[in-house]
Amino acid sequence: MNIHTAVLPPHAEMVRAMLERDTAYEGVFFTAVKTTGIFCRPSCTARKPKPENVEFFAHADDCLSAGYRACLRCKPLDAAAIAPDWVQRLLNAVDAEPETRWSDAQLLAQGIEPLKLRRWFKQHFGMTFHAWLRTRRLGMALGGIRQGTSIDHAAFDSGYESLSGFRDAFQKSFHITPGRAAASEPLLFTRLTTPLGPMIAMAERRGLVLLEFLDRPALTREVEALQNRHGYVVAPGHNLHLQQIEQQLALYFAGKLSEFTVALHLPGSEFARQVWGELQRIPYGQTSTYGSIAARLGKPGASRAVGLANGHNRLSIVVPCHRVIGADGSLTGYGGGQPRKAFLLRLENAAVQLTQPLAF
Repeated sequence: MNIHTAVLPPHAEMVRAMLERDTAYEGVFFTAVKTTGIFCRPSCTARKPKPENVEFFAHADDCLSAGYRACLRCKPLDAAAIAPDWVQRLLNAVDAEPETRWSDAQLLAQGIEPLKLRRWFKQHFGMTFHAWLRTRRLGMALGGIRQGTSIDHAAFDSGYESLSGFRDAFQKSFHITPGRAAASEPLLFTRLTTPLGPMIAMAERRGLVLLEFLDRPALTREVEALQNRHGYVVAPGHNLHLQQIEQQLALYFAGKLSEFTVALHLPGSEFARQVWGELQRIPYGQTSTYGSIAARLGKPGASRAVGLANGHNRLSIVVPCHRVIGADGSLTGYGGGQPRKAFLLRLENAAVQLTQPLAF
C-alpha cells in the first residue's frame, strides 16, 4: 500500500490552483494533461489546459506509472528540488577549493552557462551564485574570527585585498562588525529539499532554531528578529543539527518517522515557549485546538494569545503547529499555506492508518 494513496485535495480546489498557478500547492499534487501525455507542477508557466483534459496525481511516480512524461519546462521530477548534476559538481568544486572566486569565464570553462546558474540559484537559494559564494566566504571568515583568527588574516584569507572592503562586506552581510562578531553566536543555515518545496533550516550549537518554507511571507521578518533581538550572526554552513533534520525530514515525508529527535533551541518569551511545548505534545496523526491548548496551560481565556504564539513558531513540521485546527474543525491559518497544512495532516493520517491492525 502506498503512503500517497488518497491524499489529494478536492478536485475543484486543484483545478483552481492549477489555473492560478498557485505555488502554495507545490508538491501537493501533480497535473497530468491527457491530450499531450505530459505532467507538470501546478505552478507551471506553460499554457494551461482545459480542466476536462486534466487528471491529478499525488505523486510524480503515479504520473509516470500512468504513462505520462515529465514537462521539460517546469521539470516536475525536480519537485523535491534535488540539485542537477551540473550544479552538484560545482558545489563539490566549491567545497574542495573554497577560496576560488569563480568568474563567469571559469564557469564557462566548466561547461556551465552563468545565466542559467544565476537563475537556478535565485530560484533555489534566493540569491545569485556569486552572492551565495561571497556570503559563504564571509561565513568561513566568521568561523575563523570566532576561533581566534585575526580580522586581518580573515579578510585576506577570504580573498579581500583591503581590510575596509572586508569590514564593509562583513557588516552588510551579517549586520555586525567583525570585531563584535567574535563574541556573537553564529546561526548556520542551509537549504533543504522537500516534496512540498524548498525549506531553509537554521541551527546553532544548541540545536535547530528555524525551519521554514522559503516562500513563507514572514520568513524575512523572522530572520531579522533572530539577528536583532537575539544577537545571531547568520551565515551559510553545516553542523550536526542541520544534517539530522535533513535526514529526519526525508523519513517524515516518506511516512517512516512520527517523532523528530533533532535537538531544538527556541528563543522566545516564556509563554510562547509554553505554547510551543504543548504543540510538541500533540500526537502524530491527531489534532488539537487553540482553546484546548489554552486550557492545558491553565489559561482557558487565552485562545487568541495561543494563536499568536502558534503563528510565531519558527520550526515548521518539527514543532507541529499544523496540527492545530479551529474549534469548528476548520484548518485555520498556517504560515506555509493551508494547502501544505492539509497535505501534512493527510500524510500523517495516512501513515497512522497503515499502522492500524486489520479488523477481521
